[in-house]
Amino acid sequence: MKDLHKPDLPFYAPVANECAVFEMAHANALPLLLKGPTGCGKTRFVEHMAARLDLPLHTVACHDDLSASDLIGRYLLKGGETVWVDGPLTRAVREGGICYLDEVVEARKDVTVVLHPLTDDRRRLVIDKTGEELVAPDSFMLVASYNPGYQNILKKLKPSTRQRFVSIGFDFPSPEVEAPVVARESGLDESRAKALVRLAAGIRNLSGMDLEEGVSTRLLIYAATMITKGMPVDRALEAAIIEPLSDEPDVQQALRDLASAVYG
Repeated sequence: MKDLHKPDLPFYAPVANECAVFEMAHANALPLLLKGPTGCGKTRFVEHMAARLDLPLHTVACHDDLSASDLIGRYLLKGGETVWVDGPLTRAVREGGICYLDEVVEARKDVTVVLHPLTDDRRRLVIDKTGEELVAPDSFMLVASYNPGYQNILKKLKPSTRQRFVSIGFDFPSPEVEAPVVARESGLDESRAKALVRLAAGIRNLSGMDLEEGVSTRLLIYAATMITKGMPVDRALEAAIIEPLSDEPDVQQALRDLASAVYG
């Protein structure tokens, strides 16, 4: 395990016992599911834990067209020859690393079929096209994430799949945790980072507005970075928070009014 104070360890500020749960899951060959809103730190958490456990990490951003072949691999033409090329899931199994499926609910249904044998006591990956059946080593770990707030009838993680994983629920951190994170990641002084976090809290507490989600910690860091580099606060908020959150003029104006109330 890596020294937790080494500078090459990706920064992550723990909120509760999520690091201990991750380590316990890895030590006992259990798949892990991370649930929470966009931009709350799920991906950084996985990067931090992979480095902490000194394991190779293969991250897959899932999308509508992601198929089982994209994960497992396929035959490709190289130099006039047809060769087999492993996909990220297969590479992670062979290496004994971590495969992280970000927003797994977005992937095609055939992906779930591939994952099931890796999420029970079989821990097998069957590669039909090559006839291989790989047994995952003890160090291999499957981690997936999704945003419950974006689920709908067509894209919903089935209970039969959810119950194959141990899970950690994520949310936006408390102001006491979030402000230092924003300051550290952007270089902005902590007093101005606290103002951004107060604005974020106000946006997240808004009700009756056409916002799919509150502002993410990621967007706060973007805004803070622009302010640090000399952009006026109002322009940074417009570019990094107001425009990304909504296309509706009425909603955007409400966000500007809230920003004015926070910044005076």
